[in-house]
Amino acid sequence: MKTTTAFKYIMVVATVGMLFTSCRKDKDEKDTDTSSASDNALAEGTYNDVNNIADEAAEGNLSSYLTPTPSDNKSILSTCAIITHDTTVTPRLLTIDFGTTNCLCNDGRNRRGIINVSYSGQYRDSASTHTISFTNYYVNDNQILGTKTVTNNGHNAAGHLSYSVNVNGQIIKASGGGTINWTSTRTREWIVGESTLPWSDDVYLITGSANGTNASGNSFTMAITSALRKEIGCRHIVSGSLALTPSGKPTRYVDFGTGACDDQATVTINGNVYNITLR
Repeated sequence: MKTTTAFKYIMVVATVGMLFTSCRKDKDEKDTDTSSASDNALAEGTYNDVNNIADEAAEGNLSSYLTPTPSDNKSILSTCAIITHDTTVTPRLLTIDFGTTNCLCNDGRNRRGIINVSYSGQYRDSASTHTISFTNYYVNDNQILGTKTVTNNGHNAAGHLSYSVNVNGQIIKASGGGTINWTSTRTREWIVGESTLPWSDDVYLITGSANGTNASGNSFTMAITSALRKEIGCRHIVSGSLALTPSGKPTRYVDFGTGACDDQATVTINGNVYNITLR
């Protein structure tokens, strides 16, 4: 009888100890997963980048945009990019062909394959539509798939050209790194550079939302909470913030800074701040 009582007592103490240890472990463990935020930023930057290339190809000329001058090294394209502009078809077609092997472009990224731009009118023309697609297109060995449609909505109340931008995209990461699925609906407001010809001084404010799955297959939703500022002369978003919520996890708050042209952002999870490097 005494043995049974003692055994029960030991089991109770052991069980309480296990529960305490488990609770302590749960409390001490921090949620440090920034993978969805990083993959969303990669998709954001990649599909913005496509617009930059299309703008440069459409608005530049072979002597100026394929070879940047020493004083202005903001050109993206390089001498291995072949531009073809067919205005005899409807809609008109612009192709940017980087070839079948990696081409080191002036922004430090390797590209290969073709960007196709099908358009009904000039980028500045109200109601014009540009649809961007890809043929075996890779950036730093990440394969870029899907479509991006840009519609010119005319000038808004502030006097700026405004665009509706919809992406249904997929990025197959290099070296078996998984696949990002990304769908977004945006408004893109052209706040600087509309009156000048060079594309490199253009600045946009981007608002809207997105959803998808990260490279590990986990779903997330995203909403821009402060307009993202995209300066075409910079490789990444320079300011603005967004809220990203992975399935079953707390919301992550991503901040791109206050305007510096760099590759740094922060992700805040449960009050803890983590630095990430944009790719």
